[in-house]
Amino acid sequence: METTKQSARRRLIGTVKSAKMAKTVVVTIERKIQHPKYGKTYAVSRSFKVHDAEAKAHVGDVIEIEEIRPLSSQKRWRYVRTVKAQTTL
Repeated sequence: METTKQSARRRLIGTVKSAKMAKTVVVTIERKIQHPKYGKTYAVSRSFKVHDAEAKAHVGDVIEIEEIRPLSSQKRWRYVRTVKAQTTL
């Protein structure tokens, strides 16, 4: 019987906002939060620098990223796969 090992690292899904750097893309993760007192739902976003050595991610793509050891002062995430590619006309 074959067993597959599941990674214990955090995985997030976000949108690529910039792909202008070499081997690095900027991904924005957006989540919805409900205000504790007033109950209104609002969006909170955070940007991460992601290591993409093969330049597979492009601006507008929805990608999955995984937490890794620090590669530089700001890069602590790695590109895993493209969930949904940006359609170009």
